[in-house]
Amino acid sequence: MLNLPDDPLADVSRETLARLERLQALTLKWTRKVNLIAPLPSEEFWDRHIRDSAQLWKVKPEQAETWIDLGSGGGFPGLVIAALAYEKSPDLEITLVDSDQRKCVFLRQAARELGFGTTVLNARIETVKIQPADVISARALAALKDILRLSTPFTKPSTRFILPKGKTAQAELEAAQDSWSFKQTIYQSVTDSDARLLVLSDVFQRT
Repeated sequence: MLNLPDDPLADVSRETLARLERLQALTLKWTRKVNLIAPLPSEEFWDRHIRDSAQLWKVKPEQAETWIDLGSGGGFPGLVIAALAYEKSPDLEITLVDSDQRKCVFLRQAARELGFGTTVLNARIETVKIQPADVISARALAALKDILRLSTPFTKPSTRFILPKGKTAQAELEAAQDSWSFKQTIYQSVTDSDARLLVLSDVFQRT
């Protein structure tokens, strides 16, 4: 298992930190009306959602041009990735997919207020028509084998999956290997000693 930098935001500008602080404020404001995230003290929000999402940026392919975030929910990691891309990779095309209409209204509003050119699709993953992406992420969406199955239409040989997982990470890897072949790299999460960041490449279904 590999380690990531303790602070995945150490190298971002003050402007990006300000955007992320605005994202935090927007999320907490909307959560009072829409169930975006589980309630938690505001002082825990930065680690639980911002830093936890930002660590995905550290393992993205350098030349990635397209990124799909499945089950985007309250915008994590998708909107955090958009904030980092705004500074570091402004040409990166980011698509957020979620079936909850109210959450998609928030995602669109937050992206608009923060100046992100992010596409938001309000649809079930099974019905979405998107070109295969360089990166696919999903946070707290489903078991690994199910994420791989749902992502099949959006996957190409070079697609990299970047997936935060909790205590079940190893069990999910083993279950997925029954029907999927892939190369894997496992990182220790920077925000939770029990969590892992799974990075999968060369993914294909066994026949």
